[in-house]
Amino acid sequence: MKIVEKQIETKIKNGKRGKLFFPDDFAAIGSSAAIRQSLVRLHKSGVIMRVAHGIYYYPKINKNKYIESKYLPPSIDEIAYGIAKRDKIRIVPTGAYALNTLGLSTQVPANAVFITDGAPRRINVGKGRGILFKHTSEARSLAYKSKLLMLIVFALREIGENKVTPQQLEIVKSHFTNVSQKELNTDIQLMPLWIRKFLLSL
Repeated sequence: MKIVEKQIETKIKNGKRGKLFFPDDFAAIGSSAAIRQSLVRLHKSGVIMRVAHGIYYYPKINKNKYIESKYLPPSIDEIAYGIAKRDKIRIVPTGAYALNTLGLSTQVPANAVFITDGAPRRINVGKGRGILFKHTSEARSLAYKSKLLMLIVFALREIGENKVTPQQLEIVKSHFTNVSQKELNTDIQLMPLWIRKFLLSL
């Protein structure tokens, strides 16, 4: 057991800080039980963080003197996209979380909601907080080449037609300037008509 734990610890420490780990990442090292127990011990000894059931993190060192913690936990995006990469699924933030991500709202939702072409589920990541994956059969919603443009579209869908405030308009404009003409030309047909007209008028 100690050999398995040492090999896992060496593999983790040979990588960069700020990386998520799952038990399956160490399948070649030992049995499932030995891997799970080793990860639990490494968590208890402070080498890694446990951020959710079966999800671990090699934390970045905190360099902000105003934050007391020695290590920094992963962001919601890091966890969600880490899961998506492991499961080979596509995801996009939606709802209040999409608005908050772009700075269009100061509301921090308890559940960060992503639509996905994968299985629906909820991952608990703290007291009362979670990541919610909602399955969609609307493939075109996830077909955008530009992740930023896709996020803008979903944020606008959440706000609603003719409900964008002047302050939100300026924020959308600032983000939209980072979308290339090539990306816009590729993705424009995927947008709802009112969003297409809105963005082209900016």
